[in-house]
Amino acid sequence: MKKAVQANPLDGFRLWLKYADGTEGAVDLSDLAGRGVFEAWSDRELFEAVAVDESGAIVWPGEIDLCPDTLYLRLTGRPAEEIFPELKRAPVDA
Repeated sequence: MKKAVQANPLDGFRLWLKYADGTEGAVDLSDLAGRGVFEAWSDRELFEAVAVDESGAIVWPGEIDLCPDTLYLRLTGRPAEEIFPELKRAPVDA
């Protein structure tokens, strides 16, 4: 698991993230804004209340959270199999 260590809100629905391995940069979450639980982000103060919890997840008040691994993939643009080699499919005998 990739552990986030810092999250800062940016303009729009973007976050600047830093991970324990030194990876850092901005991710755009505008595709989530206004949908389901993320409708709460229409209150800018709530979006800006982003934090990182003890597990490394990205969290907001109201029990809204995002998986740090998913955001790491968005940030790096790398495929999951490259970052998490244990996910590579094993051959299957039919």
